[in-house]
Amino acid sequence: MVTQRKPRPTRYLTASTRPVQVDRDRSIAGLLEKMEGAGFGARQLAESHRIWLDMLGDSTTIYVAASGSLIPAGMRRLLAYVIKNRFVDVLALSGSLIFHDLHETLGRNHYQAHPSMTDAELESAQITRTRDVLSSDEEYREAGEWISGFVNQLDETRSYSTREFFHLIGRELSEISTEDGILTAAYKSRAPVFCPDVADSSIAIGIAASRFEKKNNFQFDIVGDSLDMMQIASRARVSGVINIGGGSPRTFIQQAEVSTDIVKVPPRGHKYAIQIGDVPLELGGRVAPTSNDESLVFGKLARGAATAYVDCDPTIALPMIITSLSQTAAKYMKGRKRPTFNFNGREFTVEVP
Repeated sequence: MVTQRKPRPTRYLTASTRPVQVDRDRSIAGLLEKMEGAGFGARQLAESHRIWLDMLGDSTTIYVAASGSLIPAGMRRLLAYVIKNRFVDVLALSGSLIFHDLHETLGRNHYQAHPSMTDAELESAQITRTRDVLSSDEEYREAGEWISGFVNQLDETRSYSTREFFHLIGRELSEISTEDGILTAAYKSRAPVFCPDVADSSIAIGIAASRFEKKNNFQFDIVGDSLDMMQIASRARVSGVINIGGGSPRTFIQQAEVSTDIVKVPPRGHKYAIQIGDVPLELGGRVAPTSNDESLVFGKLARGAATAYVDCDPTIALPMIITSLSQTAAKYMKGRKRPTFNFNGREFTVEVP
């Protein structure tokens, strides 16, 4: 019987943690750089910034899946910034997130609540509370009416993918808005926006009002979205995914990798993955996931993928990460070869240099 040698502790104990020091002259990017030497959430937050930079430097097709009340919480300008500067390429967003973005791009606001405000008094004033943020029911109805009026301008004899629909809405909003939101930034940057759960939002209510009042037979072509995403996934040489929260947008991005089988292209798996929020991917820093990780088994992550799981409220993590990118990303963008998306009505093509 051969006695197996025990591995020496020094084989593993090679990189010590480095306590984060107070430095009043450091930028946010400098702070995150210091946090790379820490552990737990501090390290993961810093790693997410580093991985995002790696994606930009590696000419990666970068997907973002986002859901939740990010816009009411004040994240619209941050998300518009990364879209306008092409720090991301493809967006899969929840219907509620898009509706909130449209609401603010139309010049409306969300407001801070106070703990002394009771739900009864807010309800009588036709105000909705989401945690500590308030919104006007009347203003939301006006946004729904705007959607209804927009739909009445479209060709009801054919269906529209959500990608085409929100590109057209971005164009319409860009002509009347005074400040960019997600949809207008995506329109100007020619970045596709998909919405896999459009029915689960006030957008669908606005469209339903158009059908009820004007007998408009507008329809969505959800299969068209899947085919468009299949094109992107099959042509992307290197891909990375940034998940902000969970839900249908995250699942939609996952399905894209599997859909490449339609054109006989084996799933490559994402080389990079960042999860921000409370939906774990079972990722362990910038190392390969474990062999029984669901995302690796189904080809959604490449073996040895660089990963970060930021178990943190996105409204805390995003301002730090995106502000840091504004200070560090310029040199990575100079040589970036990003995908080009050609929109012509329902036609959609992808070019990857």
